[in-house]
Amino acid sequence: MSDAFDIVSTEAIRAGRATDVYFERTETTLDHAGKNPTVVAEVTANQFPTGEFKLFAGVKDAAHLLEGLPVDVDALSEGNLFDAGPVLQITGKYRDFARYETALLGFLSHATGIATKALSARHAAPDTTMLSFGARHVHPSMAAVVERSALLAGFDGFSHAAAGDLLGREAGGTMPHALLICYGRGEQEAAWRAFYEATGQGVALCDTYGDEVEEALRAAAELGEDLESIRIDTTRSRRGDFAHIIKEVRWELDVRGYDHVDIFVSGGLQPADLYDLKDLVDGFGVGGYVSNADPLDFALDIVEVEGEPASKRGKLSGKKQVYRTRDGGHDVGLASRPGPTDGRPLLEPLIREGELVREFDLTDAAKRAATDAMKVGFGEN
Repeated sequence: MSDAFDIVSTEAIRAGRATDVYFERTETTLDHAGKNPTVVAEVTANQFPTGEFKLFAGVKDAAHLLEGLPVDVDALSEGNLFDAGPVLQITGKYRDFARYETALLGFLSHATGIATKALSARHAAPDTTMLSFGARHVHPSMAAVVERSALLAGFDGFSHAAAGDLLGREAGGTMPHALLICYGRGEQEAAWRAFYEATGQGVALCDTYGDEVEEALRAAAELGEDLESIRIDTTRSRRGDFAHIIKEVRWELDVRGYDHVDIFVSGGLQPADLYDLKDLVDGFGVGGYVSNADPLDFALDIVEVEGEPASKRGKLSGKKQVYRTRDGGHDVGLASRPGPTDGRPLLEPLIREGELVREFDLTDAAKRAATDAMKVGFGEN
C-alpha cells in the first residue's frame, strides 16, 4: 500500500533515494569505470561578496544526512551570516556522498531562505513580541523547518503544535475566526467566555463581525480583568489605515480603564508594516512573509580532485576558508593560505570520518545570529 501523503520518508532520505536520478547514474558509471576520486566539494550561493547577507540554517538536518558516511565535513555554524564563499565543505571519495547532494541542498536552501526572511522581519521590530504564524502556507512536512528557522532568527514563538513537539517548545496563539462564526453573529461574548473557561487563556479576537473598537470594548466588558490581550486580524482589504485603527482601539480601551489589555496584530504583515506599527502594539503574528520565502539558490561543486584545484566554468577552484573580520567583513580565501590577521575562521568541523562532532542548541544559535547580524550590519542597506 502506498503512503497516503506525498511525503518522501526519512528512510528514503537516509538511504540516498531522495536524489536526482542522474546522481545514481553517475555512481553507476564511476563504479563501472572503477573510478572514485577523493574530492573536496563546497556548497555556495555566491562566489564573491555581495554585501547581501543571508542567515545560515538547515545545518542540523544536513549534518544528520551526512552522519555515518566516510567523509569529513566542515561548515559554518547555525546562525552565522554570509554573503559569499562556501557554507559547507565535504572531503571524501565522491561516490560515498554523490547521491546525497539533492537532499543536502534542499535542507540548506529552504531553511536558509526562510531564516533570512524571518531575520528581516525581526529587525523591523526588534523589541516587539513576534510569533510565526505561517506554517499553514507550506507542506505539513515543512512546518518544523519554518518554525525552527523563525526561532533561529529571533522570533519569540510559533503556532504549529506538531512542530512544537519536534522542537521541544510549546506552540502559542489565540483563536480563529471560525470559533466566533460557530457561535454566530451577536454571540461573540459567549465565544470569548467559553474560550477563556475552556483554555484559561484570556484572549479575544476582535474583528470578526463588527468594528475593531466595538468588539474590543465588548470583549473587555465581558472578561474584565481576565482579558489579557486582544488580537486584530482584519483583512487587508477592509483595514484602511491600520495604524489609526490600532491607535483608536488603544485609546478607547485605556479611557475605560482597560490599559492592562495588550494588542496583538496579524494578517499579511510585511517588514514595512512591522516597522510602522511596532510602537503601537505589543505583539505580531507574521505568516506568509516568512514561510513563503524563496529557497536560497545553493549549489554543490567539486573544487579539488586528488589534491589538485578543479572546478567548472564560473566557479572558483581550490579548497577555501571563510572568515569573520572585526569590522564585520566576510572574507573568502584559499584554505592553504593565511587568512586576514583579524579574521576568525567560520568553516569548522562538523563531521570527522562519519562521526558528528558538533552539538546543536537552538538558543545558542539564535544568540549567534543576533550577534552576527549586528556585526555585519544586517538590514542597514
